[in-house]
Amino acid sequence: MDRYAPHSWLPHEKPSLPGSPSTPLHSTPKRLAFAAVGLLVAITGGLGNALVTANLQFLQGALGATQAEMAWLPAAYVMTNISMNLVLVKFRQQFGLRAFTEVFLVLYALVTFAHLFVNDLNSAIAVRAAHGMTGAALSSLGLYYMIQAFPAKWRLKALVLGLGASQLALPLARVFSEDLLQIAEWRGLYLFELGLALTALGCVFMLKLPPGDRFRTFEPLDFLTFAILATGFALLCAVLSLGRIDWWLEAPWIGWASAACIILILTGLAIEHNRSNPMLMTRWLGSGVAIRLALAVILIRMVASEQSTGAVGFLQALNMSQEQMRSLYCVMLVGAIAGLAVSAWTIRPEHLFMPLIVSLALMATGSYMDSFSNNLTRPWNMYLSQFLLAFGSTFFVGPTMALGTRNVVTNPRNLISFSVLFGICNNLGGLIGSALLGTYQIVREKFHSSIIVEQLTLLDPRVLARVQSSAAGYASVVADTSSRTNLGYRALSTAATREANVLAYNDVFMFIGVVAVLTMLWIFIRSLWLLTTTTTQAPSAPSPSEPASGASSS
Repeated sequence: MDRYAPHSWLPHEKPSLPGSPSTPLHSTPKRLAFAAVGLLVAITGGLGNALVTANLQFLQGALGATQAEMAWLPAAYVMTNISMNLVLVKFRQQFGLRAFTEVFLVLYALVTFAHLFVNDLNSAIAVRAAHGMTGAALSSLGLYYMIQAFPAKWRLKALVLGLGASQLALPLARVFSEDLLQIAEWRGLYLFELGLALTALGCVFMLKLPPGDRFRTFEPLDFLTFAILATGFALLCAVLSLGRIDWWLEAPWIGWASAACIILILTGLAIEHNRSNPMLMTRWLGSGVAIRLALAVILIRMVASEQSTGAVGFLQALNMSQEQMRSLYCVMLVGAIAGLAVSAWTIRPEHLFMPLIVSLALMATGSYMDSFSNNLTRPWNMYLSQFLLAFGSTFFVGPTMALGTRNVVTNPRNLISFSVLFGICNNLGGLIGSALLGTYQIVREKFHSSIIVEQLTLLDPRVLARVQSSAAGYASVVADTSSRTNLGYRALSTAATREANVLAYNDVFMFIGVVAVLTMLWIFIRSLWLLTTTTTQAPSAPSPSEPASGASSS
């Protein structure tokens, strides 16, 4: 019997897309088990990068590296993670879901185990790159398990929960990772992650996904395209991750990498465009549907980066420690869970634009509230704003994915293209957001610092009094008058830098709010245009398929 021959499925069992599992009927206890395993796998995959991102400062001391060198750790993960859907989708289609599940979970556990033997920065970067490749498989695996937990009529709810569960990893890591560091320093993080990976591996072996159809999909030219595109996107991620640290116009490698990534990506797309059986449907990727979807995902991810780059960076600039910010991280986690739950509860296939508008409105409100911060702002002053931002950051994920899958269901050949597009836009949106907001914050800090310093003159009695009062504070420990005066000047300079940073972060928060409002208006106008055109065309439609095709053009 040909293992690639399609099965004879019952109507309710037929896989919705090539490479996805069949959907037989399950008992309620088994559905709950699928949901628990799906949640475990999704969070395990997300925590791989989240634990490192949340604790870069602690790892920097353990590895004896500079800030620029440490930035390569999360960058290496994204560099290999971003393009893996190019081959993962075809791997599932050709070798089956069970092989996909077992192979990549075993590799994930082995790579996590390898983290325990990291002793220097080079080995840490190599292991993080390997982790990015294996971790890419876990997000789709968690989604497939979550789909098994829901009946067909609630498939969209499964999509929301399966995709959104991995978004909980970063706030979750920030809540408890400091306790892991106290147990075994930085190895405590990886011991915990290894335990999660082994637990997920055992659960997956005990509760296997139903089989799906298998097809011969790989072609020799696929690997050439993957190598070219993966290298191009990896260079782009490196530029976006380290551009604001090494600075865009000062490090020569940034220019060479930027030029090389453009050439490689265009070369890979040109090869795919001229293939008779391409991996990527370049004509669909160049359509208005795909471009609008990509732009929407990137813009929303940019806005969502306010929490990691904006609020957390702002409080760290005020010398807030991880322990002082733990309550804020708990609020972020609760907001993310609430957004995920409400999205799954309220999602409707006929109203997929509304969650995007609502999430952007909430994030714009939260950013506007944060833009009035000052040097007395503390984590509890940002509870409401960060709850709104966390809520919005998970509220939009499922509806955005559902909008894109409309075109995949009508034309399954677009599956790889859509998976790659969605994954790349999610990763690039976060990187572009961090790069843009971080650069904007540095530029605005220099601007405000220059204005503040211009006004600091000893001819001003208030400035002189501030220097003298600061110097007097050292009288009990420093006997020399000139040394105390120098310390007073230094204290004044530190205060000026702090105020410049506060004003710069306020500008960042306001900028994020403006981007959120403009994106919201664009999506709202687009939804109104689709609504009016669909309504005017419906009465004269010769067949019932036209409204569906009009809706799918969103």
